[in-house]
Amino acid sequence: MLVKDVMTTTVVTLSPDNSVRHAAKLMSDQHVSGVPVVDHDGCVLGVISEGDLIRRTELSNGAFVLKADMGLGPDDRANAFIKRCAWRVGDVMTPDPVVIDEEAPLFRVAVLMQDRGIKRIPVLRDGKLVGIVSRADLLQVIYLARPDDTAAGDEAIRRSILVRLGENTGLEDLEVSVTVTDGIVHFWGKVETPAGRRAARILAEGIHGVRGVVEHFPEPPPR
Repeated sequence: MLVKDVMTTTVVTLSPDNSVRHAAKLMSDQHVSGVPVVDHDGCVLGVISEGDLIRRTELSNGAFVLKADMGLGPDDRANAFIKRCAWRVGDVMTPDPVVIDEEAPLFRVAVLMQDRGIKRIPVLRDGKLVGIVSRADLLQVIYLARPDDTAAGDEAIRRSILVRLGENTGLEDLEVSVTVTDGIVHFWGKVETPAGRRAARILAEGIHGVRGVVEHFPEPPPR
């Protein structure tokens, strides 16, 4: 699937000249935790999120400012002051946000969200904002996903499992053998950790046609 297949196309946006108060009200009214900031041409300049507003002067009246800024250098303290006190969205937003093209594969979104610790990514077409993809959109893909139905007989099941054993499962470097009889998968080999055994079971259970899993770890296969 591609980003454009799941993204939300109705996106609320802000101008860098909007007020922080307006941004807070917009996020509250729209039940969103972050909003892209765009210029007049629809180019993304930044994102303002709840995280950008959590240390506002309106919330703390400066109560935790000294403790939070302890040990920061002059520039970092100046930036912290701006985040707390500026009234313009353009001064408070996170600039140069992570963005993604609408034609990008969906797995790329998941990788970016995990690596960058972000919840939403603006989606671009020819450099202009056309949507936004969030963690909630990825959840939709999960619950709408159809089970794998490529395997059928015992040998097809066995081949599918052998292929998937080498796909970043934590089992690819271990000695694992597989036999399948009447849809029952038998694992043999040297998998000694609970996590490894669980990964093997879950891998097998994800193959269409598997009726059960039997572990023979750490035994060698019968001759």
